Amino acid sequence: MNVIFSALMGIVQGLSEFLPISSSGHLIVAEKLLGLLGYQPGGSAIAFYVMLHMGTLIAVAIVFWKDWIDMLLHPVKNRTLLLLFIASLPALFVKVLLGDHLDKLFEGWFLGISFLITALFLVVVEVLDRKNAGKAQKDEVNINSALIMGGFQGIALLPGVSRSGSTLLGGIISGLNRRTAAKFSFMMSAPAILGSFIVEGKDAVEQFGVKSLFNLETMIGLLLAAVSGYLAIRYMLKLIERISFFKFALYVALVGILVIILQLTGTAGFPPIQPPAV
Repeated sequence: MNVIFSALMGIVQGLSEFLPISSSGHLIVAEKLLGLLGYQPGGSAIAFYVMLHMGTLIAVAIVFWKDWIDMLLHPVKNRTLLLLFIASLPALFVKVLLGDHLDKLFEGWFLGISFLITALFLVVVEVLDRKNAGKAQKDEVNINSALIMGGFQGIALLPGVSRSGSTLLGGIISGLNRRTAAKFSFMMSAPAILGSFIVEGKDAVEQFGVKSLFNLETMIGLLLAAVSGYLAIRYMLKLIERISFFKFALYVALVGILVIILQLTGTAGFPPIQPPAV
């Protein structure tokens, strides 16, 4: 049963990390719904989720391997590494400033509202992109674009707010075309995931030992997160210029409404919509 849970959660993580629907939010929803069916994570939950995110990091590394090699070999000529660092600063600042409060939000009380925020962001992406149709759009990320996208990545620390959807909105606002914004958005996930792995992986090892990161359940989750993440990136890059974000917005809005209903009725263990006591 733990193996089935790991496999399903790996697929959810991989797809939702790179589709604009929120991986953090879908992991919370999936865990609670699977819990109703008797499926639970085996071993350390911290280690399990750390390795799920590593799976999506592997997907990013594989899809953009030529870009990573070029930026590492030519850090001056290729400014992508510098821009990724700059884009990571706003989220790092938010995490340091609001760390404890963000952890309480991950308990789930804000989840339904966050899905609705994501839906709004995706509607704005589509509206702005249609408004800018026919106008010249940038195909190269600059410092201004990196900072704006980084700011939206900070907002996406809220569980249920899509990181890829938020950063894509930041890219469109800064004048990037869809494909350039999407590619940089996906690459922005790498520093965030790596940083999380260092911090949370360290905690997992200290509490449960190195073996907690490399048991059967975590390896299955990692593998399926990597495979589904790879497919999600390829899908988005292939269809990004003609796909309608209204469809994603509708889906996320429906998920948000469902979660709010579950919260109001106390179903599946979702906490009520109210801030926890500080």
